[in-house]
Amino acid sequence: MKRSLQRRLQEGTVIAGEGYLFELERRGYLQAGSFVPEVALENPDALKQTYRDFMNAGSDVVLAFTYNAHREKMRIIGKEQLLEPLNRSAIRLAKEVAKEHPQEEALVAGNISNTNIFDPNDESSKHKVREMFAEMAQWSKEEDVDFINGETFYYHEEAEIALEEILKKDLPAVITLGLMGENILRDCYTVEESCKILSEKGALVVGMNCFRGPDTMQPYIAKIRQHVDGYVGALPIPYRTSNEHPTFFNLPDGGCSCHLPTETTFPTALDPLYHNRYELAAWAKEAKEIGVNYIGLCCGASPAMLRAVAESVGKETVNSPYSPDMEKHFLFGKDKSLKEHNVGYRFKA
Repeated sequence: MKRSLQRRLQEGTVIAGEGYLFELERRGYLQAGSFVPEVALENPDALKQTYRDFMNAGSDVVLAFTYNAHREKMRIIGKEQLLEPLNRSAIRLAKEVAKEHPQEEALVAGNISNTNIFDPNDESSKHKVREMFAEMAQWSKEEDVDFINGETFYYHEEAEIALEEILKKDLPAVITLGLMGENILRDCYTVEESCKILSEKGALVVGMNCFRGPDTMQPYIAKIRQHVDGYVGALPIPYRTSNEHPTFFNLPDGGCSCHLPTETTFPTALDPLYHNRYELAAWAKEAKEIGVNYIGLCCGASPAMLRAVAESVGKETVNSPYSPDMEKHFLFGKDKSLKEHNVGYRFKA
């Protein structure tokens, strides 16, 4: 029988794979820039395979790919009529894949996210945001998701609206914040203040996702853990952000030898700036040790990275049999049957 999110959190760490946006762009099924998940309608098999790859890499959650699939974004690209079909398709595909898990059916989460139209000084924008969240939460409810993930909010008040609309549907809520380069939410809440309020108002999990790599997210996660009594989540990007450049929006690449078509490496020239899987695994272990319960990766993540994260916190994944094992590699292995003239050459290769 499929356990609920709350029960899984009570019994251990929950792994949540995100990052479909960049992964599907990398696979050739999504346009960088507009970043609208039309793949749910145009290439459903590609989306299902991406869901499947992240689930088999250890994700306990198949997150319906409806990030940016809200009314305002669909209006900008002239496809507002596809809004509801896109949302429902993304959820239904996620449910199909979740049932494939060989040990325990994965959880399916609906997804709502930052709208980019929220303005704390414009009451009409708040009304529009609430309407957008309400309809997406309703579709998630009708499609029978296990919970709804509200993510990447850089305004506390927008996150509160998301939480309210999720709770109206009597569904558990995971709410995570995206902290930009000024190290404070744009309506002047600290992330720990915001998370404390959101937790007290009924969010099952609160925390942070996206924008920041482990090095510049973890100090804030530690503060959240200190201020919040409930469950805490952390889903950084897998890029080497720093105190000087805390987010991936303005992350430089000093070794780039070409002229970039954009002013920064974001979003299509970040490739040389990745953390490796072992650094990400070390971060995940640290996060678990300070009491983070809901752990994952966001934009830029690959299934191999997520698998390393899952294994570092004690999970055996469906695809763990394919985890690295260099024992029999012709240069770097230690198997006694390997040829010494090759193994001895490894540092010259």
